[in-house]
Amino acid sequence: MLTDIERIISEHQEALEVLKGLSNKLEEIASLCQKALENGNKIIFFGNGGSAADSQHLAAEFVGRFQKNRRPLASLALSVNSSILTAVGNDFGFQKIFSRQINCLGKPGDIAFGISTSGNSPNILEALGEAKKNGLHTVAFLGKDGGKIATQVDLPLIVSVKQTPRIQEAHILAGHIICELIEETVITKESHK
Repeated sequence: MLTDIERIISEHQEALEVLKGLSNKLEEIASLCQKALENGNKIIFFGNGGSAADSQHLAAEFVGRFQKNRRPLASLALSVNSSILTAVGNDFGFQKIFSRQINCLGKPGDIAFGISTSGNSPNILEALGEAKKNGLHTVAFLGKDGGKIATQVDLPLIVSVKQTPRIQEAHILAGHIICELIEETVITKESHK
């Protein structure tokens, strides 16, 4: 049992080392999101399964607060409306559940933020393609080798480990880092007004 725990912790540490090497990419994503928010745009998160939960979690951090009280930051997760998901899934297919929402909710300058541990989720890929057609910036948290999505987005962040749970753990940490960087910038700018 102890060896399993040690293996899991070791895998987690490996994922964190990969993430540590992506510090510049994290800064770039935070900066892009910050500029979009300053310009009155929003961040639109989407993912499947655990990545859907991460999408909701990160949207909540922006709209509510991360660590400090500050104004709400425009963000939403596309996985939260079960009526939309089931209607679109039933009428158009599961591959369209996010792209149709991007089509009507996304505006030029917004950030379409897909999360996929495999990098190959067809509905994430399609939504990001729809976002690009509509003038949104595209960002993706990915795993493994980045899959098909890696070459289709403006800013991919690839946690290049094999174990899905370790990728998810790194993704939520990456999201928290971005939240903290943006929150600190917002608070600093608002205190100088």
